[in-house]
Amino acid sequence: MLFNSVDFAVFFPFVVFIYFIIPKRFRWIWLLISSYIFYMSYSIKYTIFLVISTLVTYLSGILIERTDNIKDERKRHWLKKTWVFLSFAINLGILFVFKYSNFFNSLMQKFLSNFNISYNTTKFNYLLPLGISFYTFQALSYTIDVYRKDVKVQRNLGKYALFVSFFPQVIAGPIGKSKHLLHQFDETYSFNYDRIKNGLLLMLWGFFQKLFVADRLAILVNTVYNDPSKFKGFEIITANIFFAFQIYCDFCGYSDIARGIAEILGIRLYKNFERSYFSKSIKEFWRRWHISLSTWFRDYLYIPLGGSRCSKLRNYINIMIVFLVSGLWHGAAVNFIIWGALHGIYLILSDLLKPVKKSIIKKLDIKTNTFSYKLFQIIITFILVDFAWIFFKADSFSKAKMIIKNMNYFNPFVFINGDIYKLGLDSKDFFIALLGIAVILIINILQRNKSLRHELSKQNSAFRWALYFAAILVLLIFGIYGPAYSAKQFIYSQF
Repeated sequence: MLFNSVDFAVFFPFVVFIYFIIPKRFRWIWLLISSYIFYMSYSIKYTIFLVISTLVTYLSGILIERTDNIKDERKRHWLKKTWVFLSFAINLGILFVFKYSNFFNSLMQKFLSNFNISYNTTKFNYLLPLGISFYTFQALSYTIDVYRKDVKVQRNLGKYALFVSFFPQVIAGPIGKSKHLLHQFDETYSFNYDRIKNGLLLMLWGFFQKLFVADRLAILVNTVYNDPSKFKGFEIITANIFFAFQIYCDFCGYSDIARGIAEILGIRLYKNFERSYFSKSIKEFWRRWHISLSTWFRDYLYIPLGGSRCSKLRNYINIMIVFLVSGLWHGAAVNFIIWGALHGIYLILSDLLKPVKKSIIKKLDIKTNTFSYKLFQIIITFILVDFAWIFFKADSFSKAKMIIKNMNYFNPFVFINGDIYKLGLDSKDFFIALLGIAVILIINILQRNKSLRHELSKQNSAFRWALYFAAILVLLIFGIYGPAYSAKQFIYSQF
C-alpha cells in the first residue's frame, strides 16, 4: 500500500475518521491495528519478522531493567550487556540472513578460490522484508536507550509494538528514537484544524516532490543507467545531476508525507532533510541528509567508538567504520561500500587539508563571508556528493566504472541537436523536469529562515485555496496521469 496509491487514498481518510471519533484512550489501539494492516498489505508472511523484532527488544528492555535489582555490580553489568548483545544478535542476525548472506557467501567464495578451496552454498532467494532495516534500527535504539537509562521501560506491549510499527514510518522512516516517540502515544490529541491543515500541506509538498519531480527524473536516469554503454559525456552528466535530485525528492518526499500523516494524527516525527544540497561541506551535508539515520549512527556507533574524543588516527578510523557500515546498511554490494567509503574519505581529507585551505585563503585574501565563496563551496560539495551517487545508483561496480569512463567525453551538441530528448523524456517533459528542480531549489531558499506553511497561513483564504487547488491540479495533470506515474515505488523502501 504505497502512499501514492488508490488503496492508501481510501485507507488513510478512514483511519483518521475512526481515530477522531473513538474515545482517546483507545486511539493507540486503533493506530496499532491500522499499522499492522498497512504493513500486511505488502506481505502477511513477513510480518512475523516485525513481530519478532518487537518482542525481542520489548523483552530485552524488561530484562535490562530487572538487573537493577541485582546487588552484585559485576554480575549486574554482565547481565545487562548480555541482554543487549542478545537483542542485537537476534535482530541483526535476521537482517543479515535476508540482506547480507548471499553477499557474504559470494565474498567467501571468491576469497577461498584464491587458495583452491571450494566453498559452495545454496543461494538465499527470499525477498527482503520491507522496511526491515528501518524498523530494526528503531527497535534497537530502544534497547540501547533502556541500557543507558535514557528512557523508561515501556511495559505496555501494545504501545511498544506501535512504536516499532507506526505505519507512516515503518517502511522508510524517518527512524524514530524511543525517547522522542514512545511518550507521544500516551498523549491525547483533539481534532485541531490548523494542525490537520499543516499536515495536509506537508503531504501535498511531499507528493509534489515525488510525483512531479522525482518520478519524472527517474525516466531519464533509468534510461541512461540501464545501459550506460550507449551514452557519453553530457548525457551521463545530465543523468547524474537528475539522479541527485531524484533521490532527494523521492526520499524527502516520502519523509514529508510520513511527517504530514503523523502530524494530522498529532504525532511529531523527526525532520529527515534540511535543504541538503545547500550544504557548504560534506560534514554539513550529513547534518542535513537522512538526519534520522545520521544521528542514529552518531549516537549509537560513532560516539561509542570514541567519536572525536581520541587521537586523530583513531577518529579517522571511527569515521571510516561509520561510513562503511552506512554503505552496507543501504545495500549488500561493493558499490554501496564504495559510496560509503567515499564519504568517509571526503570527511577525512577535509580535516587533513584544513591547514592548506586556510593558507590558500590567507594568501589569496579570499573573503569567506561573501556570496560567491559560499556558492563555490556549495557547488564543490554538490559535485563530490553527485560523484558518489554514481556508485549508489549503478547496479554494479563495473557499471559505475563504465559511467565514470563515458562521462569524460565532450559532446555539448546533445543540447543543440536534440539528442538529450532521446533519453526517455521529450522536450516538454524535460522542461517540466527542469522546472521541478527549479521549484525545489527556490522553495528551499525561501524556507531558509522561515516556514512557508506559516507564511501561507497569513494570506487571505481566497488566495490560499486557489493555490491549494492549483497545486492539486498540477499533480493530477503532470504527476499522477503523466509518464512519471509508472515509477511510483519509493527508492528507500528497498532498503
